[in-house]
Amino acid sequence: MNLPLFEPEVTANLERAEESIRAAQLLYEAGHRDFAAARAYYATFYAATAALLSEGREYQKHSGVIAAVHKFLVKTGKLDKEHGKNLNWLFELRSIGDYGDTRHVPQEDAARAIAVARSFVAAIKKLFPCPE
Repeated sequence: MNLPLFEPEVTANLERAEESIRAAQLLYEAGHRDFAAARAYYATFYAATAALLSEGREYQKHSGVIAAVHKFLVKTGKLDKEHGKNLNWLFELRSIGDYGDTRHVPQEDAARAIAVARSFVAAIKKLFPCPE
């Protein structure tokens, strides 16, 4: 991963990813499963955006970020296939949480979403060189 081009944006997105996980946990504990699932998705979205920006790749839409994760991170072996599948699942879950009308995110899915987001963000962070 190459940081200089978008270094401030990469750092900001990684910080947002971590903050989104904390927010998702708080929302879950308060019983707001839909919003917890959405925040968990956003944690992965911000982390993915950071990874792509570090390679000089910038996208305007969620679908573009997700497709690029598969093309440039999963297919190249930088990120495990399971993380790619989990990103897709979280995106679908976020749609239920944000736009589900009468449908809601089940408690077990909201809890899994947070765990999946933590794992995804940790995997993305491993792609970056450790600061000395």
